[in-house]
Amino acid sequence: MIFATVGTQLPFDRLVETLDKLHKNQSINKCFAQIGPQGKRPESIDFSATLTPLQFAKHIADCKVIVSHAGMGTILTAMRYGKPIIIMPRLAKYGEHRNDHQLATVANLRDRAGIHVAQDETSLMEKLLHISSLKASRCASSCAEPKLISAISNFINKDEQELEYV
Repeated sequence: MIFATVGTQLPFDRLVETLDKLHKNQSINKCFAQIGPQGKRPESIDFSATLTPLQFAKHIADCKVIVSHAGMGTILTAMRYGKPIIIMPRLAKYGEHRNDHQLATVANLRDRAGIHVAQDETSLMEKLLHISSLKASRCASSCAEPKLISAISNFINKDEQELEYV
């Protein structure tokens, strides 16, 4: 199953319409989309405007691939559960977001294992038509790496030592 999620702030009709079109043409099978409160309702795929955390977790667990806007919460969730994710950036020129910060997100994540970037609808269609070739990243830990914890600890302790002498 493909699980698409667009978040709850703004609709992302380009993404949902692409999935709906592919499903209508029988190019993809089972698909479920969380479309947001103001999202355009798809004709052929199952959907919900919003999901409870439990429903969201169930769809993540059951899906083969996640399709999403370039929102970090969903990207981190995909990595945490070892699911391949296709991300497509929202664009301000279409009223999908206030600015184009998601272009920077996809540029920085483009080469990460398990994260597959679709720059536009055509690219999204291409990736979905070859869904079986999409690889997931290894499951990410919900804890920070020891090296990061050590660096932060050293930074905090350094500041505390400097304050003692002031």
